[in-house]
Amino acid sequence: MNRIDRLTAILIQLQTKRIVKAEEVADRFEISLRTVYRDVKALMEAGVPIGSEAGKGYFIVDGYHLPPVMFSQEEAGAMMLAGKLVEKMTDKSVRMAFESAMNKIKSVMKEAEKDHLESLNAVMAVHYNQWRRNPELPNHFITDIQKSVANKEVLKIVYCSSKGETTTREAEPIGLFFYAGAWHLIAWCRLRKGYRDFRADQIKELKLTGDHFDGSNLMSLNEYFKTYESDHEGLIKVKLSFDKSGLSPKPFYGAVSEKDLGDRVQVEFMMDNLELAVRWLMHYGSSVEIDEPEELKTLMAKRTEKLFLHYNKVKELSSTS
Repeated sequence: MNRIDRLTAILIQLQTKRIVKAEEVADRFEISLRTVYRDVKALMEAGVPIGSEAGKGYFIVDGYHLPPVMFSQEEAGAMMLAGKLVEKMTDKSVRMAFESAMNKIKSVMKEAEKDHLESLNAVMAVHYNQWRRNPELPNHFITDIQKSVANKEVLKIVYCSSKGETTTREAEPIGLFFYAGAWHLIAWCRLRKGYRDFRADQIKELKLTGDHFDGSNLMSLNEYFKTYESDHEGLIKVKLSFDKSGLSPKPFYGAVSEKDLGDRVQVEFMMDNLELAVRWLMHYGSSVEIDEPEELKTLMAKRTEKLFLHYNKVKELSSTS
């Protein structure tokens, strides 16, 4: 990237948030702090009103904005790809907001870039089968959850657990996280007086209460997951593949991740007793496969062999009587 392009990119970066640290600029463009200082000085000499706060970073004075920015084909293609993911992996509120943003972006594009996007749109697709979607829970409330996390606002939710139990909770959100094929609200639950992981697609009702909390006494999202990992030390990782056609929701209670494999779904658990796992898995017969660990496969083989010998013996006794 030549210096002119970098100066323009730095100016755009400075407009992305209230204060931008020099280290952030240096990391993004892989330049030294001394080069950052020189580039910012050059922008100021060109008439850009840039202010600074000692020990914090740079900021653009309120009221200054760049004219509409032209997008490269690579940038436009990245936005199109992001849109495909948003369409399949979020809810209606986010999809509508992203569509509005894309329309604004397209409005400042040249005709060639618009044609390029239309061509990409016809040949790009994201296949994401949300086969566990509950038709009674149509909205994941992701936009409202984002607002509550950013503004530290208490949420009132009606939540349907994996066991089918419905409760009303007040939650102090600390983050929104995507894993195991779904968005999860991580929050301090005032009802349970502890941190809880709420699947967004299992929330039946959600309301922003207008009640704000301090949050200084709560964990950050990263701290929560570090605690989660430490709590699972000593447990055994178990990966099972279930046949969707014969699967009930119950096996997913306590699962740490899920992976869609088409007609099957692979679920990862952290377990402390493989003997209990064997007894539980017997209920699923041939509709489940053990991917790991080998120890569990061996225990299951021994249990089924023992049952085979038992019932074969019963059969022999009944035939001789």
